[in-house]
Amino acid sequence: MPEVGGARVLVTGGAGFIGKRLVAALLAEKAEVTVVDLNPHPDPGVVSVVGDLRDPGVRERAVTAGLDAVVHLAAVTSVLRSVEDPAGTYQTNVEATAGLLELARERGVPRFLLASTNAVTGDVGGVRISESLALRPLTPYGATKAAGEMLLSAYSGVYGMRTSALRFANVYGPGMLHKDSFVPRLMRAAAEGRGVQVYGDGAQLRDYVHVDDVVQAILLAWREDHDGPLIVGSGTSVSVHDLIDAARTVTGAPIPVEHVPAKQGEMPAVVLDISAAKALGYQPRHDLTSGMATVWPDFTPSAAE
Repeated sequence: MPEVGGARVLVTGGAGFIGKRLVAALLAEKAEVTVVDLNPHPDPGVVSVVGDLRDPGVRERAVTAGLDAVVHLAAVTSVLRSVEDPAGTYQTNVEATAGLLELARERGVPRFLLASTNAVTGDVGGVRISESLALRPLTPYGATKAAGEMLLSAYSGVYGMRTSALRFANVYGPGMLHKDSFVPRLMRAAAEGRGVQVYGDGAQLRDYVHVDDVVQAILLAWREDHDGPLIVGSGTSVSVHDLIDAARTVTGAPIPVEHVPAKQGEMPAVVLDISAAKALGYQPRHDLTSGMATVWPDFTPSAAE
């Protein structure tokens, strides 16, 4: 099985929310880490390539001979932004991924792991989502991630590169202060004594997975030499109302709710089958309340001082 300790790893998006937690875990395993991101990594011991991965020159500087793996986290991750700018989302999520894969092939990098999403399957109703479902994305975001997965499949099939597309559920955890997904919106609302807007009736189901569980899954997929897609979630789906109730419990704030019309392309339910990840040894360590408690300290008034 591939070893993490002593390996040379490129993490794209390594100065971001998931990236910083992954880089810390890799360093703890004694890996040699290079990060490519729009911002430098805060640890001066990490080599940073600063720039936009849509720039071929940035990709050239980042993917060097002798790498043992690329973990590709950098992406446009906002569904709403992908709807507003499908062409730009394609450039970042597909063209840049294709360029990284080709450089990895040319430079003999044996392992490539991609951060993907369960949005590649589209709306399957209440059916439990597994890796075997057909890809029918509903948004430009989902479509670009599905395209990335197809590229990985091709490079695995033709060139023998070991590739994994890790389909993350909704990721949350420490380090979300500057994010605009629903969990940090809840935390901001609690800290500022405001309410939140909820799309639709709030009964839609989602799987929320803690960032440290995501890092666990990435390292397992690498260690176990997993090839192909892998669903990574908590294995428990909750409603938006359940999420709000957990935030109220953790923060002690009332967090009033205003219902607004649902956005086009939103899936009514995401119910995940994580049995393939569990077969590798994956075991989620956080439930919603314990996980939310790790987010709240970043948003308390003392944290902002």
